[in-house]
Amino acid sequence: MFGSRQKSREKLAAAVRSALGAPDWLESVTIGEDGRAILVIRADSGDTAGAEARRIEAENAAARIPGIEKVTTVLTAEKAPNQTHSNAHSGQNRTNPDIPLTPSPPAGTRRVTKGARLSDEALSQGAPPPATPMRPLPGIARILVVASAKGGVGKSTVSVNLAAAMARAGMKVGLLDADIYGPSIPTMLGTVNAEPATSPAKKLVPVEAHGLKTLSIGYLSDPDAPMIWRGPIVMSAITQLLNDAEWGTKEDPLDLLIIDTPPGTGDAQLAIAQKVPVTAALIVTTPQEVALADVRRGAAMFAKTHVPVIGIAETMSWFEDPAGNRHYLMGEGGGRKMAQALGLPLLAEIPMLQAIREAGDAGTPAALSNGPAADVFLKLARNVAIALDELVTKPAPEIVFED
Repeated sequence: MFGSRQKSREKLAAAVRSALGAPDWLESVTIGEDGRAILVIRADSGDTAGAEARRIEAENAAARIPGIEKVTTVLTAEKAPNQTHSNAHSGQNRTNPDIPLTPSPPAGTRRVTKGARLSDEALSQGAPPPATPMRPLPGIARILVVASAKGGVGKSTVSVNLAAAMARAGMKVGLLDADIYGPSIPTMLGTVNAEPATSPAKKLVPVEAHGLKTLSIGYLSDPDAPMIWRGPIVMSAITQLLNDAEWGTKEDPLDLLIIDTPPGTGDAQLAIAQKVPVTAALIVTTPQEVALADVRRGAAMFAKTHVPVIGIAETMSWFEDPAGNRHYLMGEGGGRKMAQALGLPLLAEIPMLQAIREAGDAGTPAALSNGPAADVFLKLARNVAIALDELVTKPAPEIVFED
């Protein structure tokens, strides 16, 4: 059996060589058990157009052969005669002339990581579809997502306190904990043991706490059980928490629903950006460079999914000692510089305050207290409300990515 399959693959490989006329630039042809033909093509590193033409010619010819299901090409290049060891800094192996050089990317491709390339066609498959108007969710006037492309920056703390500050100002606010893998909002609101009721219409009734309507996967799952869910299940759970809940009514809608998203730019974030009528996004970051690098990715994701970003909130901006001296433990001014680079406003600089941490652990948001901790979130709430109102009267800020 194995021998017959091997002979069949060899015949297919020979058919590919024959279809191409056995050119000297075709180094090898390998046929996999799934019918995939892998073609290794020798290319001139100085002639990218010629290399691309050979690739297209080979793929088209191989794809027409019965029995070939898919075609993959690998481009290699020989060391040019005038190359010396002086260019060893490029990362190529110069001690063994049998190891080929990697040619420059052919026209129509982009270098993604070291040596990895994606064609424009492949990139387009992962791109979001063009913007299309989405119907608003019943009972919700506006939706704001609070996001961070990196974990541990205080995104949930900002979400909870921003929601509480807006409710304190008299707005009708809902808070959805979409961080499926690490729901922390029940702890921060003191509602760990709460369970949402079910309405006569078979919909979830959000848990009310501190003037907020809230839902979280933490209300529906065992707190000690890990959420080992794949992307489609995560997206389904988020969609149900949004659509199968009584957030408000046509006569008495929420003024704003705040969604605390998971860190990163994966399935959950894309599901929300593409399937939920999001009004705008707020990006949370800390000042240090390792977090700011991820802000660019998060902003790029929202730009590609046509979600306006109203600004950046910087957390852990500084620590103030008893003598009143500020210590910038996480770096200074990083959020402001990133906001300027992206053409976005910096809506808040939130310092390290013990009162914020203690309030979160106690289940009573700091925004509901009196003092510096409350003031910083009330200021953020005011800036966010103004930014959301301005979206109606003028275009959203255009995010600029500089080289």
